[in-house]
Amino acid sequence: MTTHTRRYFAQVAEIANAIDHEAIERLATALAALRERGGRLFLIGVGGSAANCSHAVNDFRKLCHIEAYTPVDNVAELTARINDEGWETVFVEWLRVSRADRNDAVLILSVGGGDAELGVSVNLVRALDEARARGLSIFGIVGRHGGYTKQVGDAVVVVPTVSESRVTPHAEAFQAVVWHCLVSHPKLQVVKTTWERLGDGAPS
Repeated sequence: MTTHTRRYFAQVAEIANAIDHEAIERLATALAALRERGGRLFLIGVGGSAANCSHAVNDFRKLCHIEAYTPVDNVAELTARINDEGWETVFVEWLRVSRADRNDAVLILSVGGGDAELGVSVNLVRALDEARARGLSIFGIVGRHGGYTKQVGDAVVVVPTVSESRVTPHAEAFQAVVWHCLVSHPKLQVVKTTWERLGDGAPS
């Protein structure tokens, strides 16, 4: 009998082989261009993807020297805006206060990419509309069919769906796989991580 674990990791292998590797390369190139022009990277996501945003901000800043931020790192502001202004526009207002402009980019991490018609992650849809109006580059690492992020994005990686019963865990897991691929990409990585430095015989 095939166990859940064997089935799960077989699906992981299938996704790794099927994901659009050239799309990841295009995203690496776009991020390198963002850094070159001195632009900021704003990462936006909800739920597990929000937690991934926090981790990814650290990696892009520390390893790639890209000025990166996410609204989910400031719980006080996030919850105040939800309470006073509403959930759907929470990221819109944050981008406005940040004075995001055409020099900057937004990176959406999401299972579905946002879908206003289905009422799913409408806050991402509103944020994307605000980003478009301000001329930001739009990047994404998303699952399913990519949703609104894929429709309006400039460089979007879509995690293939290989199991309708495992869409969320695979999409959120591969957000991490893809961004770790990016922050270790020779076009982007500036600083080696600790264990790689130790492997070179350099001091910790």
